Amino acid sequence: MAQRCDICGKGPLFGNRVSHAHNVTHRRFNPNLRRVRAVLKGGVQKKVRVCTRCLRSGKVAKPAPARKTTAA
Repeated sequence: MAQRCDICGKGPLFGNRVSHAHNVTHRRFNPNLRRVRAVLKGGVQKKVRVCTRCLRSGKVAKPAPARKTTAA
């Protein structure tokens, strides 16, 4: 599965892992993704993979919590 944010499209970045002896190998910086239930266009609730920056900035609308009912 692709490591990509469903809101902003942020994906992995690539760089080098450099040891103390300056041996260079390739590495991958993955975005910090979370699976959250969000309200999409049209009021549809769906689980999406969202980066934490989109969550903190408010780009994701979360659904209202379900009301608890007590049976008497």
